[in-house]
Amino acid sequence: MTIKEEIRDDVAILYLKGNMMGGPESMQVHEKVKSLITDKIKKVVIDLSKVKWMNSSGLGALMACMTSLKNAGGELKISGATEKIQNLFMITKLITIFDTYETVDRAVASFKSAE
Repeated sequence: MTIKEEIRDDVAILYLKGNMMGGPESMQVHEKVKSLITDKIKKVVIDLSKVKWMNSSGLGALMACMTSLKNAGGELKISGATEKIQNLFMITKLITIFDTYETVDRAVASFKSAE
């Protein structure tokens, strides 16, 4: 799995590509979020449009990211979740916990409208 980072104003966008199946890859995402928090960036969008599949470990990594951000007074938004991943969010009831958006732009804009 690869992670690309983009910063727009005070929002970090992490573009994930590949599968989130646990192991070191999933931990990389959480480590990246923790380093953003260290750099005082607390608004994060994780784009899943290029993530083909995710298992419970991948979901756990997203939950860990969200928990770290919330504890730091920040917020996590998810964009571009495929239909498979949306279904996974629904089955696990995580759809009620994650803020999900169709596109990165909408997710970033949602931070602006919340201010």
